[in-house]
Amino acid sequence: MSTDTKSEEIQIPKDVSTNFENNVLKVSGPLGNVEKDFAKIPVTISINDQTVVVKSFSKRKCDIAIIGTVRSLVSNMFKGVTDGFIYRLKIVYAHFPVSIKVKEKEVLVENFLGERLPRHAKIIGDCKVKVEGDDIVVSGIDRSHVGQTSANLEQGTRIKRKDQRVFLDGVYIYEK
Repeated sequence: MSTDTKSEEIQIPKDVSTNFENNVLKVSGPLGNVEKDFAKIPVTISINDQTVVVKSFSKRKCDIAIIGTVRSLVSNMFKGVTDGFIYRLKIVYAHFPVSIKVKEKEVLVENFLGERLPRHAKIIGDCKVKVEGDDIVVSGIDRSHVGQTSANLEQGTRIKRKDQRVFLDGVYIYEK
């Protein structure tokens, strides 16, 4: 390690293989493959034996902070291909019973607050959405896709122009 940069090593778990070329890190494991483009992030990434080495361009505070961000992104990729990510959401309603239907790459929320048209929430990437009673389970191997799909469901049932303390209906994340 030279004096003008800082580096950090991330251990690659066994039964996980990595490949880094053209600023794209590809991670494959028992559950599938995930890839992430690091072209716009100002770090140097290399793979040595069973470690991923992330090196900053300088010792400035913001460059060192980016190393921590990249470390968490790579660690989430490793966790995703070995364990996967599951978000659980709760369907909450007071007067009008809500029905949820999964249709291709979209989730339809029907009869929300008695509305005639269904509300739509987009499913990002290869996430799987299951409805189990009053719960919705979003699962997948890419944390950003699972989190964004859950957020789309939560935001798709947001109530506008009414008092949010009284109208508590919606879909809310309760477990990650």
